[in-house]
Amino acid sequence: MGPRWKGKGSEAKALADPMSKIVSQLKSTLIQSDSHGLLSGCSILLEVETEEQTELLNRACFGRPIVTAQKDKQWFQLGMEEAFYLYYNLKCLKIVGEGKCTKTEDELWNYMKSKRETFPDFLKAYTHLRTRNWVVRSGSQYGVDFIAYRHHPALVHSEYAVLVLSEGQGNANGRLRVWSDFQCTLRLCGSVAKTLLVLRIDRNSVGEDSPSCLESYSVEERTITRWSPEQSREDKTIASSQLL
Repeated sequence: MGPRWKGKGSEAKALADPMSKIVSQLKSTLIQSDSHGLLSGCSILLEVETEEQTELLNRACFGRPIVTAQKDKQWFQLGMEEAFYLYYNLKCLKIVGEGKCTKTEDELWNYMKSKRETFPDFLKAYTHLRTRNWVVRSGSQYGVDFIAYRHHPALVHSEYAVLVLSEGQGNANGRLRVWSDFQCTLRLCGSVAKTLLVLRIDRNSVGEDSPSCLESYSVEERTITRWSPEQSREDKTIASSQLL
């Protein structure tokens, strides 16, 4: 199943404006403005200072705009993986907590781990896809962990429904333990025209004391599809002629 572009000319637009270029522009403007995100539960709130930043956040598909009563200010809500990727990998965002104190790398890492046990594995999966220029969004509406797009969702339909499995951690997220899980997930993916991509994260006996541990984690990619006998059987006409 290949990319399903939305409308004539969408593929050409994507090729002319690659996601790597858009993310690089976003990184540059966030660094220039010394942007800070505010920790709020399992989200990070980012106040956007310019229309350029708003446009680039939308084009790069980081976070979601929030409607507030402050008409002169624009806010974006970032997920934990998105925020940490901007903070740690791109180094273009600082994050503050209560009292507007800037969080250190270890403080932020421990905070996010405390909010979700599987955060290190999900972050590794998110980073694995983002560094390959896939657009990664939440897959909760499809019953998976992430949805991966080849480019901006306005130009192309999502291609992969992504599940993150934790190798050697007792499958902490509890997915695909029995065949019925596979069958239900595959049927759902098929109904929305997506390929199921399983990212199995192996920590390779490395702890999770700091974000640097992610460099030692490995990712195994597997795409899983339903077998259709209709696509594999012989053509009746050919079969009949061979019997004569």
